[in-house]
Amino acid sequence: MTETMPARPHSPGAYPPGAYSLDHLVLPTASLDVARARLVSLGFVVAPTGTHPFGTENCCVFLEDGIYLEPLAVGNAQAAAKAIADGNVFVARDRAYRDSCGNEGFSALVLGTQNADADHARYVEAGLSAGGMLSFSRAFTDAAGNSDTASFKLAFASGNGATDAFLFACERINAPKVDRGALQVHANGATGIIEVVAVSSEPSEQRRLISIATRSPATGQGSSTAFDLPNATLTLLDPAAFETRFGIPAGAPSELRFAAIVFSVRRADTVAKLLAASSVEHDIRGDDIVVRPVSGQGAAFVFQEKA
Repeated sequence: MTETMPARPHSPGAYPPGAYSLDHLVLPTASLDVARARLVSLGFVVAPTGTHPFGTENCCVFLEDGIYLEPLAVGNAQAAAKAIADGNVFVARDRAYRDSCGNEGFSALVLGTQNADADHARYVEAGLSAGGMLSFSRAFTDAAGNSDTASFKLAFASGNGATDAFLFACERINAPKVDRGALQVHANGATGIIEVVAVSSEPSEQRRLISIATRSPATGQGSSTAFDLPNATLTLLDPAAFETRFGIPAGAPSELRFAAIVFSVRRADTVAKLLAASSVEHDIRGDDIVVRPVSGQGAAFVFQEKA
C-alpha cells in the first residue's frame, strides 16, 4: 500500500443500500482462561463463559456499539467431533482453521441479517456457500447472573480454500433479554469497532466473496480495498500494505486471513497508561496504538481515539 487508508466515519445514508452490519468477530483460542486474562490485561470486561451445544465455548467482549468479540475454544472435544461428523459447518470450519493456522487466530467475520435462509440461497447461487445452514440455541448469562436463551440461524460463505477464514450471516431468532450495560464499560475506554482488516496476497480473488457476503461494493483497488458497512469498514490489504500500516509481518496468505481489529476509544492516553501498567508491549504508529497478537489475542488490536 502506498498510503494508509484510515477507517471512514459512518452516518445514516452513508453506506450502500442493503449492506449488512458487522455483528461479531470469532477469535479461536486454545484456552478461554488465557484469552480472558489477556483481554483483561488490555482493559476489557469479559463476559462469563458461554457454552454451545456442539462442543465449543466462548467468553465474549461486548461493546457499546453492539458489536462483540467471541473468543472461541473447544470445551468438549468429543461433542465437537460428533458435530463435525453430523455436518456442523461452524465447528468443521473452526477445526480446519485450527489445523491450518494453529489454535490462536481470527477465523470469521459475522454479519447481521434478518433472513439467513435468503443469504444461504445467495451464497449457493454465487458458488460461495461453505456448507449447510446451522440453527441452535444456548443459554446466556449476564454479569449480574440474569439468564435467558439465545437462538440463532447461520448461513456460511467462503472462498475456494478449505482452511481460509470465512464470513457468515447470523439471524437472531431470539435475542437475550438481559442487561449488558455492565459488560460494555471497559477500563480502556473502548466503545466500538470501527474497522476490521483482512490480508491476502491475492486480494482480487477475495473481493467478490466479501462483496457478496457483505452486500457492499468494493472501493479502491490494488493493495488496498475497502467495503463500507453500516457500522464499520472492512479493509482488504496485501501483505506489504498491512506491514506498512501496522508494522507487523503478515506472511503471504493466498487465502483470506483476518488480521487486525481497530477499536474506537475515548482517550488514547488512557489506553497507553493502562497497557504500560499491565506490561503489555505496544507500538505508537501515528494515531494508532498497536498491540501485536499473542496467545489469547488472535489478531492485532489497534486503538484509535474518537471523540
